[in-house]
This record gives sequence, structure tokens and C-alpha cells, in this order.
Amino acid sequence: MKNIIFMGTPVFSTNILEMLLEEGYTVKAVVTQPDKPVGRKKIITPSPVKEVALKHDLPVYQPTKLSGSDELKELMAMEDIDLIVTAAYGQFLPQSFLDFPKYGAVNVHASLLPKYRGGAPIHYSILSGDKETGVTIMRMEKKMDAGNILMQRAIPIQKTDDVASMFEKLSLLGTQLLKEALPLLFAGKLKEVTQDEAKVSFSPNITREQEQIDWNKSAEMVDCFIRGLRPWPSAFTLLEGARYKIWDVTPLEETTKEAPGTMYIDDENRVVIACGDQKLVQVNVIQPAGKAKMDIKAYQNGFKALLETKPVFEGKING
Repeated sequence: MKNIIFMGTPVFSTNILEMLLEEGYTVKAVVTQPDKPVGRKKIITPSPVKEVALKHDLPVYQPTKLSGSDELKELMAMEDIDLIVTAAYGQFLPQSFLDFPKYGAVNVHASLLPKYRGGAPIHYSILSGDKETGVTIMRMEKKMDAGNILMQRAIPIQKTDDVASMFEKLSLLGTQLLKEALPLLFAGKLKEVTQDEAKVSFSPNITREQEQIDWNKSAEMVDCFIRGLRPWPSAFTLLEGARYKIWDVTPLEETTKEAPGTMYIDDENRVVIACGDQKLVQVNVIQPAGKAKMDIKAYQNGFKALLETKPVFEGKING
């Protein structure tokens, strides 16, 4: 069976590593990001991929930066490596490393390339209101996510999907797609398709400024925005400088004459916020500044006086 170096970091990658082992491939090394502090107590925590690797007694490498590292030299000194498989590893790889295995290197990317090259394709597919997304198995080259497409498959994005649900779906899809692709790759039966540069778009990591809700957008796109940042990094809005997180809304067909960002209780006793298309979103889960996340009934009970004033959330920063 073929010898593989696997590179990945988050939960998205763990199913893929497990599949390689179940299919009988020899995983000679697992490369993942260094352990990092997690949570308020900053507890040093290994990546999900490292946890799986240790469970199977696999050698683990965690260079802070792979290029020029001792770990890279050790990996490239390994004999009879057939393939590098990466899945959300999180670093650029030197071309010499990509070229040294017999069959090169392939990546499991969570978008329908050439759409959404970069580190946050799942977020952007939901933020943009896309009806579908998918997984691409691609050749790796030094330029980010620009290699030839080996295999690709799409799945729909449901109106209730968020980043967490799509991570899980696309991890399972990517695992199945790679399982199908590898035997064909080793047999030389995969047709490589060059990406159309005219159709390239990018999905860089989300910045703090991007997390603020723009109430001038339509109710449907506000919903997409909130789901596209849930559960991480989460969408927020400002009320007199105080930061509110909005965790879940439902777009409504009802119209309003209130200004975008106005929150109030409607005739059906729902907490709603006006959007830029004069439609409403019903708020289901909210987190006021300094408070815990709460369902809307609890919020109504605790903040009834504020709601009666019809507070208006601030517009998006720089826009």
C-alpha cells in the first residue's frame, strides 16, 4: 500500500486521516499546527488532527513554520513517500516539498474551485448567499489553491446551515471524494483540469471588522451573514457603543417603515429588526453586551423597557 504524509489541523481534517488509515494506506507522518492556548484559561491544547494521530501512534510534526525547518529536512529525508495529502493544514508549503513524493501532493479544499481560494471558503459560501458549495481534490502548487482540479463534487447549502453544519458535511464529502480519487490517481486514470483564472475568487480569513452586521442589507442576506459567522467568529452589532452578538434570526416577509437596524416588538409579539429591503428578521437568540447568550423570550423579559424605545443598532463600520 502507498506511503503518505498527511497534513491537517482542525476537526475538518480528522475524518480524512481516519479514512486513510481505514483504507490501509501507510501514514508515515502527520504534520499539524503547534499546540495553542484555548479558552479563557488559555489551556495549551493539541489540534484535533494531533489527537487522532496520537491515538493511532503516528509520528507527529508541529513546526511553527515548515519552510526551512528541521522538521522539513526530516520529512524530505523519508524514503519511498508516494504522496502528500493536505486538508486545512494552515501553512504554505515549499515547492521542493510538494515535488518530492512520487505522485506529488494533493489537497482537499472545501469549495468548488476556482471559487473561494483561501482560508475561509465555507464562511464565504454562506455569507454570499450561495445555494451550493462543495469539495475539490486538487494538485498542490506553491500558488495558493491554484493547482489542477482532480475531482470535484457539489452539495446544496440549506437555509438553516451555518459554518458548523457545513464543516461537518464538507468534511464527510471530502473524505468520500478523496477515498474515490486516490485509487484513480495512483492508476493514472484521473483527468486533470486547469482552473479558469477568469473565474477565481478569494476567501481570506475573516477580520474583526467583517464581523459587524450591515442592517442596510436585505433580511435574507442578514440571515446569511449571521449563519456565515456562526458559531465562529460570530456576528455582532452595536447599540450606543455596546457590542451585541446576534446568533440566530429568521427572515420574514412582512415589511416595515422603520429605519434599518431598528429593533422592536411587532404585533405578533416577536422581537424583530428592520433591514435595508424594508423587510424584517425575527430575532431568536441574542447576546447583549456583558451577558450570556439567551433565547429571545428571556431577552424580552429582561429588556422590555429597552425594546419599547425601539433602539436602533449602529451601521456597519466604514460603510
